[in-house]
Amino acid sequence: MVETIKKEKRTKILVTGSSGMLGADVCGELSGEYDVVGLDINEPASGVSQPTVLCDITDRQKTIESIDDVKPDLIVHAAACTDVDGCEMDPRRAERINKDGTENIAAAASKLDIPLLYISTDFVFDGKKRQAYKEEDPANPINVYGRTKLEGEKAVSPLKRHMILRTSWMYGGNGKNFVDTITTMAKAKNELKVVNDQVGSPTYTKDLAKAIGRLLKIIYGPGDGGRGPVWGIYCISNKGPVSWFDYAKEILSILDIDNVKVIPIKSEQLDRPARRPAYSVLDNAKFERMTKYEMRPWREALKEYLLRGGPRETRSIRP
Repeated sequence: MVETIKKEKRTKILVTGSSGMLGADVCGELSGEYDVVGLDINEPASGVSQPTVLCDITDRQKTIESIDDVKPDLIVHAAACTDVDGCEMDPRRAERINKDGTENIAAAASKLDIPLLYISTDFVFDGKKRQAYKEEDPANPINVYGRTKLEGEKAVSPLKRHMILRTSWMYGGNGKNFVDTITTMAKAKNELKVVNDQVGSPTYTKDLAKAIGRLLKIIYGPGDGGRGPVWGIYCISNKGPVSWFDYAKEILSILDIDNVKVIPIKSEQLDRPARRPAYSVLDNAKFERMTKYEMRPWREALKEYLLRGGPRETRSIRP
């Protein structure tokens, strides 16, 4: 008689927006411990290891059917319309993706009775505080992007097992972001004008993906099984406040670029469709208390990103 060894079934995680800046890093971070399936409106890039379902999350029936076919144990919902000015100029598109799309994802999670982790934003706050925002601070968005992401939170919150992860100023290797913009402009200009009256916390997508992994360890850790006070809202970002102006200067300093002058300006000097919060630093205390994991300072994360890969533009900037 041949003895057979039963292979333990791995937890299956579905990541929406899997080709995006955060989603790609979440897939990479989780693939070692979980069976990861991507869901995206776009074809996956070459070299992507996880299977990917092509789906437009604004199509309610297709979304529910696609997720039902995958039958994941948990969904990480990272798909979103994140172009802040684009949202302001086309609010209906922003609403369809950020509100309606999230309602469709939540409906699928409800049907399967599985947990949903929703990626939200610091832009749900109005920026009137001068201390780091906590989970219980009242949301009061001042632009379409923040409003539609808050509507997404409202779609997720009725689920009995949900997490809403508010993060800020994301950058990473799989999408357009402020770090890429500064490095590109530094190639073409001797002066860069950057706002000095908006303060937040830059967040490296690889670090946020690791934080999500830590939360999953609580959900699926021994003796927990998804029970307990783990569910709810979390603020998660790299540590420390900085203005866009000082952030830009730090990017150039790390890259040893000293022939480009960074000039501070006021927000009203920029002709931009959407207002931004003046202050949107996040307080990680709840997340760190729950996971026993400390997010590293934003400068440390930025340096790693720029000097160990980073945006393609830096390859031709470095001396």
